[in-house]
Amino acid sequence: MIIERPALSLPAMEALAREISLWARPGLALHLSGDLGAGKSAFARAFIRGLAPDDRDFDIPSPSFSLVQSYDALRVPVVHVDLYRIGSPTEVAELGLDEFLAKSLMIIEWPEKLPEDLSPDRLKISISGSGAARDLKLEAAGKWIEILKRDELIKGFVKQSQVAGGTRYYFEGDASARRYERVVAKAETLLLMDMPRRPDGPVVRDGKPYSAIAHLAEGIDAVVGINDYLFKLDYSVPRIYTADVNLGMALIEPLGDRVFSRMMARGEDMEEPMKAAVEVLADMAKRDWPNKVPVRGGADHRIADYDLEAMMIEVDLLPSWFWPLQKKSMPGDEVKSEFAEIWQSILPGIKPSKPVWTLRDYHSPNLLWLPERQGLRRVGIIDTQDCVMGHPAYDLVSMLQDARVDIDFRRADELLDYYCGLRAAAGPFDAGEFSRVYAILGAQRATKILGIFARLSKRDGKPIYLNHIPRVSRYLKRNLAHPGLAVLKSWHDRNLPL
Repeated sequence: MIIERPALSLPAMEALAREISLWARPGLALHLSGDLGAGKSAFARAFIRGLAPDDRDFDIPSPSFSLVQSYDALRVPVVHVDLYRIGSPTEVAELGLDEFLAKSLMIIEWPEKLPEDLSPDRLKISISGSGAARDLKLEAAGKWIEILKRDELIKGFVKQSQVAGGTRYYFEGDASARRYERVVAKAETLLLMDMPRRPDGPVVRDGKPYSAIAHLAEGIDAVVGINDYLFKLDYSVPRIYTADVNLGMALIEPLGDRVFSRMMARGEDMEEPMKAAVEVLADMAKRDWPNKVPVRGGADHRIADYDLEAMMIEVDLLPSWFWPLQKKSMPGDEVKSEFAEIWQSILPGIKPSKPVWTLRDYHSPNLLWLPERQGLRRVGIIDTQDCVMGHPAYDLVSMLQDARVDIDFRRADELLDYYCGLRAAAGPFDAGEFSRVYAILGAQRATKILGIFARLSKRDGKPIYLNHIPRVSRYLKRNLAHPGLAVLKSWHDRNLPL
């Protein structure tokens, strides 16, 4: 794939570099070619600055003499290489450049001196001209081809919006294919949600991939349908200003930066925010919820039942991923069968008489405090796309047994009692039965998350998630103390102690 960018001023060339930096990830290579003085180092500096947190400015020395300059404190680690003074392939080999690619993006000036391409995922940028205008030629290979295609689609989408002409900044990404940018125009700032429809993964059971069995969102239509409906009910989900479900893009309202998890990390008083978030769930439990919603520009989105098949494929993550992490071996068939049979005997007994929308990710990273708003609208809610029809206890468990931050057991119990009081005040409510289901769903969720975090470490190369395992193990151990989970506790005591 080749893209021409003729007659760019130096500021326009640097703006292009910052735009391309939005797509940075380890393993990619950027090759910068051109005569001395063409602007290769200026392009590299603008790219690197685009990866700095909070648009922070800092010194970026040329690697002309050091040959290799590393930047480990960026959003994505970068290794900047200048091969101008290299005289032979042997000298290149001595630099050990291939070792950097696993964890870094590599920028290489004078790449023609490489004896061979280091990465199949490379973007060659040839710069010619000088002074007021430079001509750029972009030649993409590997993953860069799809990146540049996606970038062109995004630019066309933004151009037709109320933030046309705005500057794009990286906002955040997550473990999925979804990513976000801030688009800043003179009049306003919106968030771009970039969520291309993901392809089916490998078949894991009954001819279906994991995402289909667990009822995970496949595209942005789920976000649009769920958020539009919640917005009409006056919950503080981000307003969607414009969306293209076929492209998988939307421009949405930013809800600010007072994220619960960050507030907790700063030691802020969470009494009022946490109680307000509980009040939202108690309010949701009173409503009648549809099992499908209209999607602007697309077909209806169906909200699946959080059924036995979905919950079983989730608990299976523990023997499949967490067991090997802890015991350095795979569990035997008999042990796995007993584990599955125990869960199959427990889960059918928690089917709600009145299913509610269950967001499945109602926890501190996805809750924002909006004190300038009134009532329930003080709690901002994001990450709604995996909503299912389930038991109202599930989202309360997600919040009070937060996998990423410590929630004091005593405080969690107080908030559980507060929720039960709100429910009892609104009508008939069996607090004892709710607490039983709460413990079972807490055990189910903790079991799933232990498997997910182990998988993120082993399969996806994200060992940082292992830091949360002791916390989630404590939650699981506490849930297993409920009499209704005695058989499951016995299995853990015998096979996988917590």
